[in-house]
Amino acid sequence: MEKPKKKSRQQVYTLLVQVGRKEGDGLPDKATGGALMIYASGVDEAEAVRETVAILKQADLNPLDVTGYGTVEEREAQGHDIAEDERALMQRALDENSVVVAQLTPFFYGEESESSDAPMN
Repeated sequence: MEKPKKKSRQQVYTLLVQVGRKEGDGLPDKATGGALMIYASGVDEAEAVRETVAILKQADLNPLDVTGYGTVEEREAQGHDIAEDERALMQRALDENSVVVAQLTPFFYGEESESSDAPMN
């Protein structure tokens, strides 16, 4: 008799990681840092963050801050519109138990502070 396949506890989390400059990071010459949209698998968000930070450090990137947006179900509950190509990348992260970088946006002088650190008038 075949054993039923054990349900994986892994889930995919959407993370936004801000990175600073580090020699050999591969960012454009004049960039002051960047942001990476990442889909990472883990049994919980904390594990997904730890794995992501470790992999980024191995890739000579300098992670400074991680913002978690939760699982696909949590994002849908918040009203996020999730495109099919995004879902495919999330499925890949789950299937491969991996970290998938969906997008890299380099920052140039001042851009990284425009959204969060700007004074409110």
